[in-house]
Amino acid sequence: MSNTRGSTIVESIKLLGLLLIVGGPTLASAQSEQITFHKDIEPILQRSCQNCHRPGGVGPMPLVSYDQVAPFAGLIEYKTQLRDRAGAMPPWYMEKDIGIQDYKYDPSLSDEELAMISTWARSGTPEGDAADAPEPLVFSDDLKWTAGQPDLIVSTNSVTKLAGTPDWWGEIDRIPVGISEDRYVKSVEIVEVNDVDASAGTGRETVGGRFIFHHMIWSTAELDENGERVADSVTGWPVHEVGRNPDIFDQDGGRLLRAGTSIVSDSVHMHSNGKDTTGHLEIGFRFHPVGYEPKYERATLGLGNGVDISIAGNEKDQELHAYSVLQEHTKIITFEPHLHAPGERMCLEAIWGYTVETLSCVGYDHNWVRGYPYDDNAAPLLPKGTILHIVGYMNNTSTNPNVPDPRNWQGSGNRSVTNMFIDLGMRVKMNDEQFFEEMENRRKVLNLGPNDHVIGCPLCLAPLVAPVQNDEDDLGNEVAVQEIN
Repeated sequence: MSNTRGSTIVESIKLLGLLLIVGGPTLASAQSEQITFHKDIEPILQRSCQNCHRPGGVGPMPLVSYDQVAPFAGLIEYKTQLRDRAGAMPPWYMEKDIGIQDYKYDPSLSDEELAMISTWARSGTPEGDAADAPEPLVFSDDLKWTAGQPDLIVSTNSVTKLAGTPDWWGEIDRIPVGISEDRYVKSVEIVEVNDVDASAGTGRETVGGRFIFHHMIWSTAELDENGERVADSVTGWPVHEVGRNPDIFDQDGGRLLRAGTSIVSDSVHMHSNGKDTTGHLEIGFRFHPVGYEPKYERATLGLGNGVDISIAGNEKDQELHAYSVLQEHTKIITFEPHLHAPGERMCLEAIWGYTVETLSCVGYDHNWVRGYPYDDNAAPLLPKGTILHIVGYMNNTSTNPNVPDPRNWQGSGNRSVTNMFIDLGMRVKMNDEQFFEEMENRRKVLNLGPNDHVIGCPLCLAPLVAPVQNDEDDLGNEVAVQEIN
């Protein structure tokens, strides 16, 4: 029996040696490919999380060091896996399986990054070698400006909202912008500054989390002796909403900030965040160079429906629809859904001839109202006559964490317990020459062939698939003109 045991041990040692020889490289490779914090997770956090989740940031906890991040690994996995639905982090809800996919300032995570986070969270959150870590970010007050440090910052007056008090609507003080010459603006960003201690955690009782400003509809204008707007001096600006990202205007469509004007708003909506809070808004303008003149005019287009909003209690997958016909050739700069608490999703479609094409679909979170700026060579170029169609999807059930009481019917209104259904996106209009020029540039930059497909540009390929030579016009323009007319 002893000889048998000895033989078994010898055979086991031989087998182990064989496994080490055969499996050695595989095991070594597996170890070298281990997902670690410093090598794999920290770069993701720096790009997409730490702007808010840092000491003094608006996030409820800092996610900078390994010791700060590791205890929240499971929560990070859960929130990132939500991806394009309410509660997802980072708060960017563009659906990645439909429509245009190229956007400016997109902080969303790739499938590979989501898989790395999940693997890291489920494998014991290994820290790895600190030598693999990226250079740490240097945090400063500038980080609150996502679009970059403003050339001009204008602060509104401070307002106190008491805990447990009803929503409030009204005016803010008129605030002079304080510039001595007219300037064209390439981006505007508004942040709320208040006395809530984000590092201490928050008891969040209403939509908006730690904030008290739900939205501000505002403009700049000269004021008469009674403090009223002088009509021909008014410039409208994008609505500020809770959790909003910067508004980046088209590079050829800057908006004018006039000298001698003031910030004016008679439509500020505020709500309690569960504690007595004093706060104000800071408006950051970034300017084009002196002498800049815009090529395109702003297109004012109403795309929404406040008449037919009827949202039943305790029902999900309810739809709202709105349509608008383009009267001018139009480039869409941003898509920006605005709903209220039951809102779960919105899609933007373009209907041209017999074609119905989905441009974008995004999830919606009433805590983080996002605008989605298209990349320069992805912005939809739509001929006049195109029908824009938005579809809103409502979930008025207990599965929607933003709904306080799903039994209630909702109609249209400004209050948080009523609803809105609007695309607040920015657009510019073009004449025929500008429209053809934009499409020609798109064909060159993207190196388009006759069998390619461009979402949101129904006439981009017309000169390639049905060319007609015209001595007076560029190749294919006649076809495009015939299509438009």
